[in-house]
Amino acid sequence: MPDLKAAFEKAVAESKSLPEKPDNATLLQIYALYKQATAGDVDGKRPGFSDLVGRAKWDAWNGVKGKAGAAAMQEYIDLIESLK
Repeated sequence: MPDLKAAFEKAVAESKSLPEKPDNATLLQIYALYKQATAGDVDGKRPGFSDLVGRAKWDAWNGVKGKAGAAAMQEYIDLIESLK
């Protein structure tokens, strides 16, 4: 697990310096996997229609609900690697 956490932290740092900005769907997937890996399942109410960005983020995070933290970390790492 320490190796996975170190690789995850490295991927988080690398995500800030990707060669080109990912599309919005990919950015939402990156966000969702990061939140699932670091905070677990989404909680709270879904944002209202007036908060389009918050709603999209909540929906993306809710889409990975139930995924184990280690699995979310590995998927995050794999996704960042594929974008380099």
